[in-house]
Amino acid sequence: MKPNTPPLRDVEELPDLGITLSDGCRLSARVWRPVDAGDEPVPAILEYLPYRKRDGTCARDALTHPWFAARGYACIRVDIRGNGDSEGLMEDEYTQQELDDAVEVINWLAAQPWCSGTVGMMGISWGGFNALQVAALQPEALKAIITLCSTADRYADDIHYKGGCLLNENLGWGATMWSYSSRAPDPALRPDDWREMWLNRVENEPFLPAVWLRHQARDDYWKHGSVCEDFSRIKAATLAIGGWGDAYKNTVPTLVENLSAPVKGINGPWVHKYPHFAVPEPRIGFLQEALRWWDHWLKGLDTGVDKDPDYRAYLMDGVRPATWYAKRPGRWIAEKTGATSHLPVTTLPLSDKGLGQAGPLSKKVRSPHHCGLQSGEYCAIWLGPELPGDQRADDALSACFDSAPLETSMEIVGAPKIHLRLSADRPQAQIAVRLNHVHPDGASTRITYGVLNLSHRNSHATPAPLVPGDTYDVTLDLDHIAYQVPAGHRLRVAISSSYWPLIWPTPETAELSLLDGAIDLPSRPAGTGDETQFDAPEAALPWQVKTLREANNSRKVETDLKTGEITIVVEDDFGKVEDCEHGLVNGSVARERWTIHPENPLSARGWCHWTDEIERDDKKQRTEAKCEMSSDLTHFFLNATLEVYENDALVLERDLSESIPRQNL
Repeated sequence: MKPNTPPLRDVEELPDLGITLSDGCRLSARVWRPVDAGDEPVPAILEYLPYRKRDGTCARDALTHPWFAARGYACIRVDIRGNGDSEGLMEDEYTQQELDDAVEVINWLAAQPWCSGTVGMMGISWGGFNALQVAALQPEALKAIITLCSTADRYADDIHYKGGCLLNENLGWGATMWSYSSRAPDPALRPDDWREMWLNRVENEPFLPAVWLRHQARDDYWKHGSVCEDFSRIKAATLAIGGWGDAYKNTVPTLVENLSAPVKGINGPWVHKYPHFAVPEPRIGFLQEALRWWDHWLKGLDTGVDKDPDYRAYLMDGVRPATWYAKRPGRWIAEKTGATSHLPVTTLPLSDKGLGQAGPLSKKVRSPHHCGLQSGEYCAIWLGPELPGDQRADDALSACFDSAPLETSMEIVGAPKIHLRLSADRPQAQIAVRLNHVHPDGASTRITYGVLNLSHRNSHATPAPLVPGDTYDVTLDLDHIAYQVPAGHRLRVAISSSYWPLIWPTPETAELSLLDGAIDLPSRPAGTGDETQFDAPEAALPWQVKTLREANNSRKVETDLKTGEITIVVEDDFGKVEDCEHGLVNGSVARERWTIHPENPLSARGWCHWTDEIERDDKKQRTEAKCEMSSDLTHFFLNATLEVYENDALVLERDLSESIPRQNL
């Protein structure tokens, strides 16, 4: 403990505190708070999401919330309506009902005798999204938020569409929620009606991939909950955190440069995890950073957070490609004011001679539809081999523009931007652009990338098909990054007309003609040591469980030598554990298959299957959630099945089938 640090307070835990909303729906909260909070009220920190506080988020909750509680906070982990141990039904993500419920919860917390009246909201992913969205509603008691791995734009920067292209994660994550939200509450907490609640959920569970697929352009559905529509609505002090291995790496600089409320940002080397236990390392003392934030904005203490640099980022050293890293070498850099938009930009032309050499450009791109097999997962989260691998295989199927060996190292910090003049021979076409680091022996590491549905070249709200043969000027932002390319190595811009299995293919194979181009590279003067420092990570005691089945992750590529089809096979076994305190057993296995023929975009198929188990004494509950997707020239086809087993006997089954017209996709 540091000098002058107040002594830690004894903590009590409430496993199932009921919060009854105005419509009578009871939300279930797990609470950690100082035992003497009734005598010395404390600020409340709300984490509010659907991922099941009783089993789903226990591992991270155990590390985090008791730590804050011992330092003078009440931490409230609430299952949103229709999930975990909470009553009601869930209709979709980030609905007005969900946000209104959160405002009610905040007002309820602020009025409790053990609460000082000030509230913070914290969360990663779903919880980070709704922290921003609830802040935009301006509940009076909400003074500060910490949002991690989230987005300001639900259409352009979530798991549904990217650059107007349909992400396959739309099906993959929809399959996850098809499973997650159909699970039963813990019978120990709802002994009289757990089964009724469970079956009612299953009967009413929405199949969200179909909901999302009905909104293929950026319409009012996506504008709802996108705080970029009016950044000024957020008044709460905002600490935004992300990771270079995550899907949501653009949000931190976006918030830093657009919020008028007090705001700071941190981007580290991490995948989709809290940074006190994230990988790749180095981890940081996230809890200490968060405590400084809460103490300043919720308790009025001068912790100096207002004087921190606006933007702190981990500048990764360029390393060889790998689908997983335990650690990334590099250093921490800091921008006192703003994020990256003020940094100098170097513009390099693309020509038939390569990258950075002036001259004419006349290249055609007609990538086979399996180009992209080394893209990795859109959102690395499950700790398997999910990061982009050696790009040489995909580079061979792309138009590549290589620089000369760099005379000095280059620190790329920000969002590269590519400008292209092109034409296509089909009304629907897409483009993927990768910025790669080419090593002296030819190995190719992906630095960053971007994709664009060329029907969305001017607008995501009002897309328009191409006129075959006409020439278009398009601009595409690649994702933010901080990456150092060593002297003597090369840069490569790789351009392809497909990127499977990250995005769904166009209905016809299109050939692109590249007629002119350049890339803007934001860079930063080279340095040596860290420009900012963080404490070593701290945490509370880990979740105590008995392991019944070890976790395991795998990712393979299969080629059918008879049909020519290529399949990525993913299996994430999350293991099976028993909670040592209350005895609930839970286990999950997720499986995915993504199949395509290199010459036939209409051969694309996605298949997902989740198995979930919950056991309590003699009660065994299992759900089998399956879904698949295919398409033809004019429609997408979705099929889904949800099977519910009680003690291995099938008690309920749902089958859904949807046909949804393609709209400039």
